[in-house]
Amino acid sequence: MQRELKLRIASGLVLAVIVLAATWYGGLAFRVLAAVIGLLIYYEWSKITGVARDWVANVVGWIGEAAIAFLVLVGNFEFAAGMLAGVTAVGIALIILHGTSRWFPAGLFYAGATSVALAAIRGDDRPGLYAMLFVFAVVWATDILAYFVGRALRGPKLAPSISPGKTWSGAIGGAVSAVVAGVALMHFFLPGAEAIAAVVALVLSVCSQSGDLFESFIKRKFGVKDSSHLIPGHGGVMDRVDGLIFACFSALLLAGLFSLIKGAGMTSLGAALFAL
Repeated sequence: MQRELKLRIASGLVLAVIVLAATWYGGLAFRVLAAVIGLLIYYEWSKITGVARDWVANVVGWIGEAAIAFLVLVGNFEFAAGMLAGVTAVGIALIILHGTSRWFPAGLFYAGATSVALAAIRGDDRPGLYAMLFVFAVVWATDILAYFVGRALRGPKLAPSISPGKTWSGAIGGAVSAVVAGVALMHFFLPGAEAIAAVVALVLSVCSQSGDLFESFIKRKFGVKDSSHLIPGHGGVMDRVDGLIFACFSALLLAGLFSLIKGAGMTSLGAALFAL
């Protein structure tokens, strides 16, 4: 048990250093991270749902996800979003024409949108760095405090049929800590915008916890404990970024709406999120 805990801590620290370093440097470094995360999520999703056993769907899926990853790598987020829509549409068509599992297009979107959302929010500018750190802080604060508050206070279960260990006290504690973390970070980066930071942090925290429950639902449905064994002591990539995925989706929508209103392009989504 002690050896497993040490392994978990060590691998967690290595991952944290890699993620934070890539986030700090931005540019190609972060786009590589975003693309790799998306590809690994698709790998795990296809294994969990059985899509990997359908060679037609699997080939189409990998070609589509590789195309999205390439567009993310070169920084063309608008084309990447268009490719994501096209690949997902092809996945839906394969359900009709080939009898492919309905989980196939869902996985295509889930993995591809993760890469696009991460890379588009971070971008290459300083506001993108602040926005990405804001999202990370909110998600991590939610995860950590939800766990400890839930264990300390217990109480009614949040979703007993999906994730028996989660409680309403933990969910509320996680949301409160996310707001505190978001406001503190915003006060440091952009004093005077704390009120809107609190609202955005609360929205992202709720979405993060929804993402956690969604992955728990998927694993319970397909009878798996971990999404994979890619990360020593932690399970799979999906196990580590489930909340981040939904938080990034919601951040992307918020920033995209703001960019649309202001007439900005997708390359400034991080700035748009931070300017909300």
